[in-house]
Amino acid sequence: MNKIKVGIVGGAGYTGGELLRILINHPHADIVFVNSNSNAGNPVYSVHTDLFGETELQFTDKLSRHIDVLFLCVGHGAARKFLEANDIDESIHIIDLSQDYRLKAKAGDFVYGLPELQRDRIKKAKHIANPGCFATAIQLALLPLAAQGLLHSEIHINATTGSTGAGQSLSPTSHFSWRNNNLSIYKAFEHQHLHEIGESLLQLQPTFDQPINFVPQRGAFTRGILASAYIESALSLEEAYDLYNTYYKGHPFTHVSPPNIDLKQVVNTNKALIHLEKHGNKLMIISMIDNLLKGASGQAVQNMNLLFGLDETAGLRLKATGF
Repeated sequence: MNKIKVGIVGGAGYTGGELLRILINHPHADIVFVNSNSNAGNPVYSVHTDLFGETELQFTDKLSRHIDVLFLCVGHGAARKFLEANDIDESIHIIDLSQDYRLKAKAGDFVYGLPELQRDRIKKAKHIANPGCFATAIQLALLPLAAQGLLHSEIHINATTGSTGAGQSLSPTSHFSWRNNNLSIYKAFEHQHLHEIGESLLQLQPTFDQPINFVPQRGAFTRGILASAYIESALSLEEAYDLYNTYYKGHPFTHVSPPNIDLKQVVNTNKALIHLEKHGNKLMIISMIDNLLKGASGQAVQNMNLLFGLDETAGLRLKATGF
């Protein structure tokens, strides 16, 4: 088959860099352009220095119409402005990694791109709104329960993300001297990803009406998300594992692990790992992903694979850090 011709807008940031790392080695993709107004004319490896020797691509401030799919790796709010300002050919698929089109009220013809929730809709979509990183980890922890109508109590969630979750632009909380050996809570109970989580749970369990109590944390590491959630549940641990294994059967990146899990098992991969524990009447679900891969660029390529009828795992068999 002919290779998929790819354009990337916002190629100088973290998600753009991760997308490049995947796509330059993807067996069915050909990168036509990498747009970055501030870096136009410079080689891609001048920003993503680990790509020296891997590619001779240069950043450009131009766009090409001769592509099959356009990835938008720009900041929140900037994707909508970009599409309003540029005439994108109707034949081009768009995969947006910002939050601009994730919620139903603002989605238009964008389909929410969580394969474990609606893979068949993604395959038929024109445009994809890639999920948020916290949202991905937390939804994967809860979808099997919602699918069986088993969310009957408040949900309590604590999740910690690495510094790359804040993006490449410096802020007081992303400087090494502040972040290193430090831990803090932010946007407690009001993180923006709560809205997309709520919509997905209601899609599977329309009667769900309980609070989702989410406390996000900034971790002193670069990448990965560890999310732990607990709810009241009458399920035994064996029943819970059967439920989760059944739900994720056939989904190649989400795995349910009886042994406890750790972040290094998923960092640098597109995998999500789930671990379950039962404590009295509480079911605890631990979910881990790499925020830049399954939580962003890896999932975006997974969605591209589905859009173009490829093996879902194409280009995404990536090695975990391990140690």
